[in-house]
Amino acid sequence: MRPLYPLATSSWDHDEYNAIQRVVESNQFSMANQVADYETRFAAAFGSRHAVMVNSGSSANLLMIAALRYTKNPNLNLQPGDEIIVPAVSWPTTYYPLYQYGLHLKFVDIDLETLNYDLNALGQAVNKNTRAIMVVNLLGNPNDFDEINAIIDNQNIVLIEDNCESMGAKFKKRYTGTFGVMGTFSTFFSHHISTMEGGVILTDDEELYHVLLALRAHGWTRNLPKSNYVSGVKSNDEFLESFKFVLPGYNVRPLEMSGAIGIEQLKKLPSLLAGRRANGVLAQKLLKRHPTLMIQKEIGLSSWFGFSLTIRPEVPLTRNELVSKLHSQGFECRPIVTGNFAKNEVVQYFNHSIHENLKNAEYIDQNGLFIGNHHYDISEALEIISNIRV
Repeated sequence: MRPLYPLATSSWDHDEYNAIQRVVESNQFSMANQVADYETRFAAAFGSRHAVMVNSGSSANLLMIAALRYTKNPNLNLQPGDEIIVPAVSWPTTYYPLYQYGLHLKFVDIDLETLNYDLNALGQAVNKNTRAIMVVNLLGNPNDFDEINAIIDNQNIVLIEDNCESMGAKFKKRYTGTFGVMGTFSTFFSHHISTMEGGVILTDDEELYHVLLALRAHGWTRNLPKSNYVSGVKSNDEFLESFKFVLPGYNVRPLEMSGAIGIEQLKKLPSLLAGRRANGVLAQKLLKRHPTLMIQKEIGLSSWFGFSLTIRPEVPLTRNELVSKLHSQGFECRPIVTGNFAKNEVVQYFNHSIHENLKNAEYIDQNGLFIGNHHYDISEALEIISNIRV
């Protein structure tokens, strides 16, 4: 039985299906002009120079970290053993590429209200060994980039963003995903726009852009410009350049259909965000002083991926009881992303450390969950939530 209030719903209509049909009729299914057009539009929409589309947000994170391994820029290059700070709450594929490229992950606690970095803990965690900070904008909520940049304070620390849950969010009129040297986005079914599976990396750095292009498709030179930062100047021998491999890359290319769908979805993004934000305004009005539940404290302009619900510390209610209440009212719900990721068994494989303690991450792990937000009016669902009591 389908829930009355699901976590995710489709934002497609005839535009997306017509776009698919045009690709079918063209008989060009692998990555080509539609993907390139989408990339151009995506970069322009967020004020970035370059966009690289891939087959998922997880792949976007993988390529972002791989590019930092193979860049020739010594200020950006990351080597095995280098320390990268990560928040204790995020999706697994925020962390896996860091492990796969041999980095040392230092887990730092989150703020119980914003669900992003505990900025005091982050400031204390940064030291002479810190080479990079992974910023995750959780559930649509921007981090305070003024504070993060003050913590970095001109040190040689690489800032990157996992923005997969926060497309369209802004901090001081600037889009999240553009504060770091690279930022990643997801267009999975449940996200702000949907190509069903898909991801994008944004960057203003042309060398990183060229590295990403090579890594996306086998590490070959085929998709690089004539003059590029990876192989220099390509020869005029098309056969040679079509099968010349210069980096240990992947095949994470998107389908042409995904690019065509993305073009149509990107046109709708302003209205999709407006609907989510209208629900966000109502959620804050109804739940800001709720006696049982806390919701996420907005920093900047959130794009409200979903609504976190955390049981207040003084309230005698368990999460299992809250889940039962929500299920009985027709809500689909899930943990706040992964809760405290550092407690998962997979972390035994990581080269990692934990800065002090992760008490807030652990609290939301035991006492938090989130429900879906959508591009349409969900006031009925929010009214039901507002009436939940112990």
